[in-house]
Amino acid sequence: MAISKPEMILIDVDGTLVDSVPDLAFCVDEMMSQMGREPCGETRVRDWVGNGVERLVRRALVGQLNGEPDEADFEKAYPVFLELYADNTSKRSLLYPGVLEGLDYLKTAGYALGCVTNKAEQFTIPLLRDLGIYEYFSIVISGDTLEHKKPHPAPLLHAAEFFKVSPGQSLMVGDSISDVKAARAAGFQIVCLPYGYNHGEDIRVAEPDVIIETLAHLKTELEQAA
Repeated sequence: MAISKPEMILIDVDGTLVDSVPDLAFCVDEMMSQMGREPCGETRVRDWVGNGVERLVRRALVGQLNGEPDEADFEKAYPVFLELYADNTSKRSLLYPGVLEGLDYLKTAGYALGCVTNKAEQFTIPLLRDLGIYEYFSIVISGDTLEHKKPHPAPLLHAAEFFKVSPGQSLMVGDSISDVKAARAAGFQIVCLPYGYNHGEDIRVAEPDVIIETLAHLKTELEQAA
């Protein structure tokens, strides 16, 4: 399936622009250690990322994607994680291949660019700044910017309103079912990267409009778009 040329492009952070799992896994395992528990390991954490750090901490405590931990355990663990992650937001995180090339093209081509993530603002802004990509975006909508976050359409519609662009002229670029659901609910087109965090599921199952191998490949799709 092809896409039509958008006026605005929104891009997710974790699993799309940035591989943030090395830092998140470090913080999860250190938190578990301070709780007197066994570490979870990067492989498992990779399947748990994508719905914000509160959900990540809950998943770590129960050791699986679904389920709820003892609330007293969560209340003890969550502040520990937040403190750890504040000091380890970008020490091990890296941009995925093709990200800078892709962002340079989109900026040069004159697209209105925004960033929409479920990561809290206190972590999002430093991460984007530290990795040198904050200035590409005219708006950054984090998980706590609005009342709702993805898969709710509100963050995407908020960005469309900011740029004064209709949803039909808008494109979301992400890596997860959450991004696909948000885009569909908002009336956006959706392009996905296959390398990100989708809880171990192949993103093709979510049926985005297009799948590209790296952000740099978005150039080809846009140049072919009507």
